[in-house]
Amino acid sequence: MKPLEHILVDSFGLTQEDVQEAVALQAEKEQTQGKTQGHGVQAQALGEALLQQNKISEPELLQAIGLQCGLEVRTKLPLFPSPFFTDKVSIGFLKRFKMMPIATPDEAFIALADPAYFQQLDDLQRIVDWEGIQTILAPAEEILAAINSAYDRSSQGAADQVLQDIDEDDPEALLSEIEETADLLDDTSDAPVIKLVNLILSQAVRDGASDIHVEPYKDRVKIRKRVDGILYDMLTPQKHVQAKLISRIKIMAKMDIAEKRLPQDGRIEIRIADKNIDLRVSSLPTAFGERIVMRLLDKSNVLLSLEQLGMSSRDLDLLMKLIKAPHGIVLVTGPTGSGKTTSLYSALSVLNQPDVNIITVEDPIEYQINGISQVQVNAKIDLTFANGLRTIVRQDPDIILVGEIRDIETADMAIQAALTGHLVFSTLHTNDAASAVTRLIDMGVEPFLVSSSVNAIMAQRLVRKICPHCREAYRPEPESLQLLDLPPEFDNRDLYLGRGCDECLHTGYQGRLGIYELMVLSENIRSIILTTSDAGQIKREALADPENPMFTLRMDGLRKVLAGVTTLEEIFRVT
Repeated sequence: MKPLEHILVDSFGLTQEDVQEAVALQAEKEQTQGKTQGHGVQAQALGEALLQQNKISEPELLQAIGLQCGLEVRTKLPLFPSPFFTDKVSIGFLKRFKMMPIATPDEAFIALADPAYFQQLDDLQRIVDWEGIQTILAPAEEILAAINSAYDRSSQGAADQVLQDIDEDDPEALLSEIEETADLLDDTSDAPVIKLVNLILSQAVRDGASDIHVEPYKDRVKIRKRVDGILYDMLTPQKHVQAKLISRIKIMAKMDIAEKRLPQDGRIEIRIADKNIDLRVSSLPTAFGERIVMRLLDKSNVLLSLEQLGMSSRDLDLLMKLIKAPHGIVLVTGPTGSGKTTSLYSALSVLNQPDVNIITVEDPIEYQINGISQVQVNAKIDLTFANGLRTIVRQDPDIILVGEIRDIETADMAIQAALTGHLVFSTLHTNDAASAVTRLIDMGVEPFLVSSSVNAIMAQRLVRKICPHCREAYRPEPESLQLLDLPPEFDNRDLYLGRGCDECLHTGYQGRLGIYELMVLSENIRSIILTTSDAGQIKREALADPENPMFTLRMDGLRKVLAGVTTLEEIFRVT
């Protein structure tokens, strides 16, 4: 077998000096760790050293190892391989040795990331009865993703079986804890109630759910998930499952399982496949038992940039100017779950520079951002938005984020901060941008303070996007367009909808984006606020503003319908 360093020099443009430097680095590492390595592992270690020094890319290293071993290299693996092997091989074995048997209708092979594990490869071939099958090389990330996908999908059909396994007396099951950061797909517990909870969580994460509801009724328990803002049924177990299921969730969330009469809150941190998930758990006593809602936050989700939020280019340019103002308040309004926090975090990530001091006070902290000091509201010790804000102002901030303006005290503090030279971001629960002014004045804020401190108000909603896999064009009936009173741009235009497929759970929609209504407070609007708090009048002025006319939520939504991103039904549902 030709040594790896010779292949790298001959075929991949490395010099002898590059290789010697990497060998020296590896020898030094071995010395500090006090161990020597076999030839196969040595070759792999040399590759890792060259990767560390950026002398070679990962695909090139894989190609070189493929040439050395005479193995075909593939950079991509099938998305949904058959999970035929999941009851024969443990997920831990495959993850540890980074190998995976892959069967599709067209081909079968074993994907391997490191040829040094040839003995384990023989074991795997024997276990799945695939002796002599083709072996190929693939990147470790691709193999791990395929392993997670297979084990995740093999658990889908198991829920009904688990429900049958749960019997009345299984008290030990509840006390078997899973490790906080253990991967739920690795959990091999036999206790049916633990299996059931793990299945519910992994299925919800796979489907991109934001919430899981456990709802007890007279003779059944209903388990539902919220995907893209809509609730769907998951399971309907028998009534006798209720006590164990709820106790298991409460144990995981470190809640008091003996207290069934008072509402409680808890948290669970888990890992499912390659995702770290934070669950906020809330229990509420009802007539038929405790109702539990779990809010899922995917910690591995990267923050969206402002450009990815779905704003029109005009609104995006306006918002970029507004968030770079030296002082004033920018308010984001909308109902719960309309993406307000995500928009504000995206704005903060633009402003998050080493020369700026940003402090937030939130309830709860949804994303942790490096370089920003984030304070968690805690009502039990009287750390409210107002008290937190009072202290933040003394911490020499340039930019402040207040999670929500709920009362006159918080509103007054935010306005004072804006008037004393700070840029303040916050949220309000109102239906549109103009109503935010009315809401502040109703709270008790003086109109002249609103007009002098607020720079802009942005209302937003989330609409579901048409699934790209089953999107198709259609021509709506002229009568229905007239009935909906749509603008003339819709005449004789193709619109789009999702037919429904496996990718989108047969809903026709996949993912969401925002629709926006951005109202910049011009001089005219400021003077109107001094004389009236009538939202209708403020809105009419904003729509007619000669410099930056406001587009309403519905107008922005209809533009996205014309662009083929969402449907008319979706816009009329949320606006």
